[in-house]
This record gives sequence, structure tokens and C-alpha cells, in this order.
Amino acid sequence: MSCSNRRGAKAENDRRGRQRGGVLPDRGEKTEAARRLRGVDADWRLPDLWRHEFLNILATWSRRGGAPSAAAQELWRRAVRWIGPCEVPVNMTAALALAHEHGISAYDAQYLALAQQLETVGATEDGRLRRLFPDLTRTLTELCAA
Repeated sequence: MSCSNRRGAKAENDRRGRQRGGVLPDRGEKTEAARRLRGVDADWRLPDLWRHEFLNILATWSRRGGAPSAAAQELWRRAVRWIGPCEVPVNMTAALALAHEHGISAYDAQYLALAQQLETVGATEDGRLRRLFPDLTRTLTELCAA
């Protein structure tokens, strides 16, 4: 599950010519909702998969000219300090079963398996995941309103 549009996100230029868009989490269309949720519930848990996903976001952003490599590396270090302590090991057998049974990616299945494991819900804006797993998922807006 992802709270940002990481696939196919195209950078745009703001009025000053700087790149912006859905590539970086602090500049995506759901940023404010994610910040509100963090204010409502600061106890987030993630599989270590977030590291691979975020590293790829930073590499793509930097490679496309969004920032120098040093800036991407600093963002990486800050993210690991902030989010690293929120990592929880996932039951990969359960994730594999979910992926197989529901035809979803093993990536999405890890977040869902973690939600099951922790007896909670996961935040996602993915409509298909919301339909397939209504008891395990909520949108950012729904979680902020709860």
C-alpha cells in the first residue's frame, strides 16, 4: 500500500521553475492528509519494505534532476532515523498467501499482512485494495476522521 502516487508520477515545475510533483512524499497530492493523520495517530508501523520503496523514489527523483545526490542522501538518512524505529517484521508466509489468494503484489501483501498481524488497518489510496480488503484498509481521509 502506498500513500503516494509513486507509479507514473510526473514532476512539474512551480512558478519559480523548481520541480515539484508526486515524486517526493512531502510534495504529493496526499501530503496534507498524511500530515493530519500523523497528528491524529503518531504510532505508525511499517514493514522494512518501505526502505526499498523510498530509496527508489529518492534515486528516481535525483536521477531526473529533482535534487543533487547529496540532498537525496540526506533525505534518506533523515527518513531512516524517523521511520526506521517504526519497522515491524512481517510474516512473509502470510504475505505470500494473501498475494496468491487475492492476485495482489507481494509488496502490497506485506502491508496487509502486517495490518492483520497487528490487528489494525493500513492506510491506502489504492481503490482496488480498498475493495478487496475493506476490513484491513482505510483511506487517509477516513483515518483522519476516525
